[in-house]
Amino acid sequence: MFYRLAGIRHTNYLKARQLFPLQFDRLLIGGLCVLALLAPLYLPSLYLNSYLMPWLLWVTAALGLNLLMGGAGQVHLGYGAVMGIGAYAAGHAARSGIPFEIALLLGGLAAAIIGTVFGAAALRVKGLYLAVTTLALQYLVDFVVLHVGAISGGSQASLQLPAVKILGQSVRSDAGLYFVALAGCVVVTIFMLNVRRTSLGRALAAVREKDYAAEILGVSAFRYKLLAFWVASFIGGTAGALLAFCYYKAVSPEQYHIDLSIQMLAVVIVGGLGSVLGCFFGAGLILLAPAFLNQLLSAVSTGLGLKLGTDLMTHAPLILYGSLIVGFLLFEPLGLAKIYDNARKMFLVWPFRHMRR
Repeated sequence: MFYRLAGIRHTNYLKARQLFPLQFDRLLIGGLCVLALLAPLYLPSLYLNSYLMPWLLWVTAALGLNLLMGGAGQVHLGYGAVMGIGAYAAGHAARSGIPFEIALLLGGLAAAIIGTVFGAAALRVKGLYLAVTTLALQYLVDFVVLHVGAISGGSQASLQLPAVKILGQSVRSDAGLYFVALAGCVVVTIFMLNVRRTSLGRALAAVREKDYAAEILGVSAFRYKLLAFWVASFIGGTAGALLAFCYYKAVSPEQYHIDLSIQMLAVVIVGGLGSVLGCFFGAGLILLAPAFLNQLLSAVSTGLGLKLGTDLMTHAPLILYGSLIVGFLLFEPLGLAKIYDNARKMFLVWPFRHMRR
């Protein structure tokens, strides 16, 4: 069978520590990597730029938020502001002549510093109070960006960004920008897959479950929560900068508003808290489902000869999209990643009846 537990023996620690012990998993991931590398050859530029690239960038950002929410158990409703800080910092750095690679790191560092300073104050409270406190970060950053012309140029202005340059070579083609986004997503994904196997990941898990019990065991809850804010903010700032350079090619206040924070929160919750794979599923659903549902509705109405009004065509995909999200949350609160995990575990013991729990 594809998934086979019988006959697998761990004879050394190297095999026991493999991320993907099953051969089918390794082949599947290898096949997906090959498809991702060859995407510019078989996908039109419209699909590459409008669907695949933003999906990768959203996944990169969602992975950082998932480290904070799923790893450390901290709610963050101002993640869009963190991404905006990284975008503006990297944009100004690149416009001043700093190489793109360093500007990207500076954007992540600026987001990490501001996010951590604000997180230090927010971590004095818990639960709903923490959520409201992080929401204040969003509104504070929005106000500063809109009213400080040195940052944004004004409420209606947009900061035009220079072309992406990798090692001094200009990257202007659609395929080149896609590979930049893909590289960022791969690096963050590999980091997230391995962080749970480190002392940091175990400490975050202890803090997430019972922070006072972690304190008794010698794990500083405040320190590791603050470290989670730092890492998540750095990833969010870097992802926001990549989103601005590769997709928008400019930075404006509307791009990183409260809507983006809510969408990132929905990506993590619908995909599955604490799941790396769930970020891919959740970003695909939240970002791509409305467009595909709109196209599907148009195709069905044309095929059946129905004449649908403009208002219905505009709002029906949103209704279906919202119903889909509510349905997942009702029937599988652990997200899309859990649905995939249930199917995978069923194949582990097929054709026997009892699933591995």
